Amino acid sequence: MPVMMIKENIKRTGNPLKIQGMKNYFLWVFLVVIAVSLFGCVDVPISTQFSENEWPRYGGNNRGNRYSNLNQINLTNVGQLEIAWMYDASDELGQNEKPKEIQCQPIVVDGILYGTSPKIDVFALNASTGVELWRYRTNAESEVARGQNRGVCFWQNENDKRILFVAGNYLYCIDASTGKLVDNFGTNGKVDFRTGLENDRFDVMNYSITATTPGIIYKDVLVMGSTTGEGGNALPGTIRGFDVKRGKLLWTFNTIPLPGEPGYTTWPKDAYKKFGGVNNWSGMVLDEKRGVVYLGTGSPSVDFYGGDRKGANLFANCILALDAKTGKMEWYYQTVHHDLWDLDIPNPPNLVTVMHEGKMVDALAQTTKDGLVFLLNRETGVSLFPVEDRPVPTDGVPGEHPYPTQKFPVKPLPLVTRQVITEGDLPDSTFFPEAHKSIKERFLKTRHGSKFIPPGEEGSWYIGISGGAEWGGSAADPDGILYQNVSEEPLDVKMVNVAEKMKESTSYGNMAYLANCAACHGEDRKGDGEMFPSLVGAGKRLSTEYMYNILKNGRGRMPAFPNISQKDLDAIIKYISGQKESPTIIDEHSYSGIVSETGKDFPYVPKYNRGGGGKVVDAEGYPGIRPPWGTLNAIDLNTGEYLWRVPLGEFKELTERGIPITGTPNAGGPIVTAGGLVFIAGTQDEKIRAFDRKSGKVVWEYQLPAGGFATPITYMVDGKQYVVIAAGGVRYGLKSGGNYIAFALP
Repeated sequence: MPVMMIKENIKRTGNPLKIQGMKNYFLWVFLVVIAVSLFGCVDVPISTQFSENEWPRYGGNNRGNRYSNLNQINLTNVGQLEIAWMYDASDELGQNEKPKEIQCQPIVVDGILYGTSPKIDVFALNASTGVELWRYRTNAESEVARGQNRGVCFWQNENDKRILFVAGNYLYCIDASTGKLVDNFGTNGKVDFRTGLENDRFDVMNYSITATTPGIIYKDVLVMGSTTGEGGNALPGTIRGFDVKRGKLLWTFNTIPLPGEPGYTTWPKDAYKKFGGVNNWSGMVLDEKRGVVYLGTGSPSVDFYGGDRKGANLFANCILALDAKTGKMEWYYQTVHHDLWDLDIPNPPNLVTVMHEGKMVDALAQTTKDGLVFLLNRETGVSLFPVEDRPVPTDGVPGEHPYPTQKFPVKPLPLVTRQVITEGDLPDSTFFPEAHKSIKERFLKTRHGSKFIPPGEEGSWYIGISGGAEWGGSAADPDGILYQNVSEEPLDVKMVNVAEKMKESTSYGNMAYLANCAACHGEDRKGDGEMFPSLVGAGKRLSTEYMYNILKNGRGRMPAFPNISQKDLDAIIKYISGQKESPTIIDEHSYSGIVSETGKDFPYVPKYNRGGGGKVVDAEGYPGIRPPWGTLNAIDLNTGEYLWRVPLGEFKELTERGIPITGTPNAGGPIVTAGGLVFIAGTQDEKIRAFDRKSGKVVWEYQLPAGGFATPITYMVDGKQYVVIAAGGVRYGLKSGGNYIAFALP
C-alpha cells in the first residue's frame, strides 16, 4: 500500500513529499525503504513529469496514442477556430535545390514548442505566440543533413533539458534552453550514428545511415531505430540503446541475426554479411511500467528480390518487444514472411487497453501498408483476434524462394478493402471512360489474382507503398477506438534481370546505373512520377554539381551512395545526363567484376531488381482504380468492428462533375481529443479538418496555404488550447509552404 500511496500522490501533485498526513520527510524515506525491500523498487512512470496540457513526445506520449485530454476546443465551438500564429520554418535553398516537405510532428514542453525545418534545422518557439527563441542550423555544418525528419526527443533531469535528434550521419544533443550543443554528449555534442554497426565485411564509415523518426527515452536510455538505404549498400538496421547523458552506446539488437542468435537459421548462412535494412524507420513506443519498447521493422534490402535470402527472414517485417534497458527481446510477431513487396511496418504501434473476453487486456495495435490491423497481447505478443496462415503463390522469378504462406487477420477487417485488385476495381467506365480503357489494357497484361504474387517481369499490382496506413500513425482514445487514415493507390512492380541487362550493355554508365539506380528510377529512367522522379533529361534540369551532391549525400527518399567511386559517379552522371562516354571495353570483369559477382559480397547486387512500374495513375493523374482513394476509419478494438469509414479529402473538380466525393491520397496522421474531435490534415486538397469522433462527420475544415503532410498536435498554454500543423506542401507535386500554423479559439 505505501508504494501505491506514493505513486498516486506523485501522479496527483508531482511531489512525493506532499503526502496527506505524511509531511515528515523522514517518514517518507522510511516508507520508500519499506517499499523497496518488499517490492524491489518504486515504479514511478517517467511521464508524470509532464502535464496533460503538453505534447511532450512524438505521438503525444510514450504510448503513441496521439490522444489529448484537452476539451476547450470541442464539437460546439470548433467552427470558430482561427489562426493564432504562423512560423516560417523554411530554409535557404542552393542552386537547383527544390523545397522539401515538412513531416515533423513537433513537441511542446513547459510552454515551448520544438520542431524541425524541412532541411532539419531545429528550433524552439514560444508555444503561445510562435516567436522564435532559438534555431540550431545543422545545414551550416560540413555534413549535409539529408532525408526527412518527423520529430525530436526531449529529456530532462532537473535543470538539464535536452533535445535529441538525428541529421545526416549524426545523433545530436542540444541544450533545450539555449539551442547550443551539449559539450559532454559524445564528441562536442554529437555521436556518429554509425556507432555500433561496425563489422569485418566493410568500413562502416564509407556508408550512410540516418533516422527519419525520433527514438524514445526510458529513464536515461535513448532507444533508436534508423533509416537505411533500400539497395545493396544498405547498412544493417540494428536497434541501439544510447546513454542519454553522455551518448555512449549501451546495447545493440541485431535485426539480421548473427551466428548463435535467435532467428539466425531463418536466413542462409552468414546472411548478416550480405544484407542490410530490417530497420525500424517508423518509430517506437514505450510501456513505462514494463520497461519495454515496442517497434516495427522493415524488409531486407534489396526490396522485391529475395533469391539469395531463402527463409522467413527474422526479424524483418516484425513487431518487436525489447527490454528498454538491455535490448533483450521479449517476443516478436512477424507480419510478412520473406518480404518481396516492400511491406515494411510503416508506423509506430499504438498501446491500448481493451475489453477482451470479459477482461481488460493491455494490448498493442499495429496497422500496415497493405491495410491490415493486428491486435496483440502486449505481454505475450499473441493475437487477440484470429489470424490465419493461408497458402499464397510461390512462382517467382528464377532463383526466388517465395514463402508458401502469409498471415491474414480475420478481425478487424482490412482498412484497405481491396486486398486483391480485380478488373472490377478499375476506373468506372461511366465517369472515367478513357482511363477505364487504357488502364484495363495495362492491367490485363499483368499477373493478378493475389496481392502476394511474387514480383516478376510481367508486372503485378497491389496496394502497399504509399497505400494503406503510412508513417503518420494511428490515434486511439481511452475507449479503445482506433482512428486511422489510409490511401488506396495501386503500385505496379516489374522486375528486370540486372545481370543479363549488364551483360548486354555497351555502356559502362548504363551498367553502373542498373546496379545502383534502376531499382527506384526504372530501367528506362522514367521513375513513377512522384516517389521516384524521372531522370530523363536530368542533365538539362540539374547541374552536375547538384547531381554529385545528391548521389553522395542523398535527399528525401533518395539514399546516399558515399561508397561509389569517382569513376562510377562520373559514369552514372554522364549516363543520366545523356553525355557521351569514352569507349569502354565491356567484359565479365567490368564494373569491378559486378556481373560475375551478382548475388555475392557487399555491397550486394541482386540478380533481379525492380526495373519499372510505379504508381498506377490515369492520364489526369488520378489513382488507377475506383474511389475511394483515401479514407478515415474508426475501429472499436474491443470488438474488432468498424464504427465508421468516411472519405478523406476531395477533388473538387470531380465533385463538380457529379462524382461522389472520392477521398484523396494522403500522408501524415490523426490525433483525437476529449473534446470529441479527430484532427487530421495530409490530404491532396491541402486542407486540415476536424471530424466528430463518434460519427465521422466533418465539423470544421480550413484551406491551408500549403499541404499539411504531417501529423498535428494539440496543447494548452496560459489557459488557451492550440492545434498546430506543419504546412510544408511539396508532396503530390503541390506548391511548397514551410510554415507551422497554430489554430485557437478567438
